Amino acid sequence: MNDKQARRKNRYVSTWVAIGAIILIILLIIWLTMADLWGDTDVAAAVMPYV
Repeated sequence: MNDKQARRKNRYVSTWVAIGAIILIILLIIWLTMADLWGDTDVAAAVMPYV
């Protein structure tokens, strides 16, 4: 593989890694939002016995 092909492959891989990271961040935000709305978080579980 020559230098030009290696750079193209690295750019292709980097693009997909960035897209995957963005998707995972969006899913994490949705997951945490739903857990907060349903009151199903570790913080809520720790506070509930004192209420």
